[in-house]
Amino acid sequence: MSTTYRSTRSADASQALSFEDVVMTGLAKDGGLFLPSQIPKVDAATLQRWSGLSFTELAFEVLRLYIDPKEISDADLKSLVDRSYSTFRAPEVTPIRKLTDDLYLLELFHGPTYAFKDVALQFVGNLFEFFLTRANGDKTEGRQQITVVGATSGDTGSAAIYGLRGKKDVSVFILYPTGRISPIQEEQMTTVPDANVHTLSVKGTFDDCQDIVKQIFGDAEFNSKYHVGAVNSINWARILAQQTYYFYSYFQLLKQKPDAKVRFVVPSGNFGDILAGYYATKMGLPADRLVIATNENDILDRFMKSGRYEKNAEAGVKATYSPAMDILISSNFERLLWYLARDSVAKGDDAAAGTVLGQWMDQLKSTGSVEVPQEVLAGARTLFDSNRVDNTETVATIKQIYDDHDYVIDPHTAIGVKTSQKCAAAGDNATYISLSTAHPAKFSEVVNKALDSNPNYSFDRDVLPDELKALASQEKRIKLIDEASVDKVKQAIIDELGH
Repeated sequence: MSTTYRSTRSADASQALSFEDVVMTGLAKDGGLFLPSQIPKVDAATLQRWSGLSFTELAFEVLRLYIDPKEISDADLKSLVDRSYSTFRAPEVTPIRKLTDDLYLLELFHGPTYAFKDVALQFVGNLFEFFLTRANGDKTEGRQQITVVGATSGDTGSAAIYGLRGKKDVSVFILYPTGRISPIQEEQMTTVPDANVHTLSVKGTFDDCQDIVKQIFGDAEFNSKYHVGAVNSINWARILAQQTYYFYSYFQLLKQKPDAKVRFVVPSGNFGDILAGYYATKMGLPADRLVIATNENDILDRFMKSGRYEKNAEAGVKATYSPAMDILISSNFERLLWYLARDSVAKGDDAAAGTVLGQWMDQLKSTGSVEVPQEVLAGARTLFDSNRVDNTETVATIKQIYDDHDYVIDPHTAIGVKTSQKCAAAGDNATYISLSTAHPAKFSEVVNKALDSNPNYSFDRDVLPDELKALASQEKRIKLIDEASVDKVKQAIIDELGH
């Protein structure tokens, strides 16, 4: 199947961008996000065949359905996949762990930076290098280069840096909010010595950083001169790479519980991780439900309850124990809204869906909120549920899992686990796969708050890997940006690039 791509906000249904176009561009010129022209379907026979594959074999099969062989050959795609996942510490790449008969954890933190984002960003880094190497060949002058600019609330930054460090013809700039990420997350980003890596600590919030990145992408002149590329979850390649572990974990679980009714619970901030699950189900993965688990920055839970997608502008972003989810707007939710608009308001018309979605996004930008028609909300509820977990529940859940299972989870994972427990309490006879998105060592403050009262617990012994322990003694490279200013960030990029 030959797949092309289009923008969520375009009324031109004939758009036909290549996979390389959308990976290297990141964000559409009209401000929209890229979508595949169609979602490939997988039949029961294919699912049966896939169920016996290794993670890397399965990743190849999933990726192949979205990437035209004329763009990347089978041999090259297999090489990209093998290199991307050879860096993981677990042989299964993303193993599942049983907590109870109806609750399993999908451990996504076995990559180089101990976070789920490695699953996608190791692949994305290799993709950038592959496309640039092919374009440049043996050129000594006039080489095509890319300036990757991203915002992080913690884990995206280090995963992007580790995916792109040392890559030829790639410079990477990561913005993060000063004082709003954990010390280990900052150490992971700022101790990487590669000359192509730059960390910008911005005085402000994650949403400020994300807005600056979007403004940079919207500046046609700057974008053209410096060839700006995206690693945030707006980049389609990230959503695509994450689809694999939904299929893989489902197959792993069914080997233990062949007749299970499987539901996925996903700690959600920018909506990229759970969106990968949406695509997997639309392809044919027989998951029963997808459950959105939010912290107190709960725009997604509020939408699922009311149909109103609204910034909590007066309160602002609340700093919680799960900082990767501290957002006002979930960037990837736009992709889901496009499908919901197409299937209801636009009556299956792609071009009309682009028009409707564009109007909603304009309204959101100008007023801070948009309320969708009831049929759109009903469409979302056919697959999605949601729940909200606060700081107190987060701490209590970390403690409960340690006391009951002698197992330490991070605060984001705790939000998924607590949501799973709330759903299971309703007596729905389902088995939950809750996504464990980060290693607990990255969030020492809240983990210690939950567990320090236990005399048998030691953070250094039970949680902290030697690899992360060593970061504290390494030299840091940070450039401070003293206000959330797009002009100051642009100047910092220009200064670092030297032109």
